[in-house]
This record gives sequence, C-alpha cells and structure tokens, in this order.
Amino acid sequence: MYVKDKMSTDLITVYSNYSVSTALDLMQSNHLHRLPVVDKNNALVGLVTESLVIKNTPNNASTLSVFEMNYLLNKVKISDIMIKAKDVYTIAEDALLEEAASLMREHDIGCLPVLDGSKVIGIITHNDIFEAFIDMLGYHINGTRYVIAIDKDVPGVLEAIASCFSKLDLSISNLSVLKTPRGIEVVVIEKGYDTDASKALKEAGFNVTSITKLNENDRKQ
Repeated sequence: MYVKDKMSTDLITVYSNYSVSTALDLMQSNHLHRLPVVDKNNALVGLVTESLVIKNTPNNASTLSVFEMNYLLNKVKISDIMIKAKDVYTIAEDALLEEAASLMREHDIGCLPVLDGSKVIGIITHNDIFEAFIDMLGYHINGTRYVIAIDKDVPGVLEAIASCFSKLDLSISNLSVLKTPRGIEVVVIEKGYDTDASKALKEAGFNVTSITKLNENDRKQ
C-alpha cells in the first residue's frame, strides 16, 4: 500500500500572512489539528499546528477577556509561529505507507504533508495509518476470522492454508502473517459465517487457535 492510497487530498491550507486566529478558527470548524502553510503556487512554506497555537498563547490567558484574546491572536501571523518548510518532515505520494508510519513514529509527529516536488498535494496523518492497519487486518469485514499458529515458516504454508478454504468454496478477503510473542500466526478472514473451515484446517495439520465471528451482530440487525 502506498501513501497515495490513504492520504487526504481535500485539503484546507493557509497562507503565512493569515492571522493565528484565522488558522485556529479553520482548525476548530473543520476538526483539524494542523494546517499546511502554502504560497500562491501551493508550494509548502510551513506547517501550523494546534499545539503551536496553544504554545504561543499568553500564559495568563485565563485572565484575559475574549476581546483581548482575539485581539492578540489577530495580531500574530502564522509566519511568526509556524514550523518552516525546511524543518517539516514530508513524503512523496508513491512512498510506501510503512515509510510514512516509520517517519511519524521516529520523529513523534502526527502528520506528513505529501509533496510533488515542492507542491502540496495531500496530507497523511496517524489516523490514516490506523485506518490502513484496520483495513489490512480486515476488522470491519463481515466474516469469520481464523488465527492459525505456524510451527515452522516453510515454503508452501500459505498455499496449503488457502487450499483448505478453496476446497470448501470459501472466499478469503484478508490474509496476514504476524510475528507475535507466541510465534508466527497466520490470520485469515473468510467472507461469511455459515461454513466452519476449522475441521479442514486441522485435518491438514494446522493448529487453529482462535475463531471469531466479525461484525455478526450487524448481520442480525
């Protein structure tokens, strides 16, 4: 999976000469925590975040009137507090999603502007990474989740597992190989609830450690 598969392209951006008050209003009204700062050609010039706004709010804010606070925030420009482009971590749309996740984790940041050259074409956030993780593991699929413990990682294991489902005319929607403290586990999600593949798996010599009916209540409603 690539960054372009999960990034947001319906962007709200700001110019550096906007007031901090404008940026804050945009973040609050659109439920955002950061905004790319661009120039007239949509090239990245910086990033402004909710935490930066809070950091640059007067320490005695609780004693200020609403009028005074708005006045101060209107006087401060985004260019005064933003992270400048040279210090913003970015990524390309054709980069692997894993690279984006690794960058965010390594630098403890919540987003990466996605650039084509210097032009901002999207943004990917930690929530997009979480969504991709959930999708890959098939959590929202209406079907049956099998966890199969693998003693040895040898060629042909996945083919043999898939064959057990194929012989029962069952369709696999998601398949993942996980390395856990328990050892190697293969997680298979089959579309449907009515046919139990555990017997076929066990007869083929596989150790089925868990069977879960995903979203079965949705089917009953």
